Amino acid sequence: MLSVSAHNPRSLPECRFLGPDSSISTLRMLWGRNCKKWMEEKPFVDNLAYVFGFQLPKPPEIVQRDNEAECGICYSQCLPLDDEVEGNRWCGIDYTCDNSKCSRGFHNLCLVEWLRSISTTRQSFDVLFGNCPYCCEPIAVKLYRRNK
Repeated sequence: MLSVSAHNPRSLPECRFLGPDSSISTLRMLWGRNCKKWMEEKPFVDNLAYVFGFQLPKPPEIVQRDNEAECGICYSQCLPLDDEVEGNRWCGIDYTCDNSKCSRGFHNLCLVEWLRSISTTRQSFDVLFGNCPYCCEPIAVKLYRRNK
């Protein structure tokens, strides 16, 4: 994880490696050995490539649509919540359809309310069983808890 200075974005970033030692030991060694050679006049990506000794992958050429991170029901990225629901103020996408061809994201709250409005939805304890609004594949959604 790199932390870049907002005041001097070309300066040497603070670096913290996450993951098992077997995966990050080589990267940690390369960083320790080569971070002293960081040059602020060089572009950030070039410095990273030099420090780690390999070219970083190019960004994908596919332009992702902004709506991919939106809820498939309310079309919002963040859902403002009442204080009575889990004590949270905002809720991001927290459920994704398991069908790999769909993978549509939803707010749990939106999906629960949508499933409750469908007559074929079944409930077992705190789980609703129904179908994805987009691909119609079976889904199971845990009910949210309300504080009393």
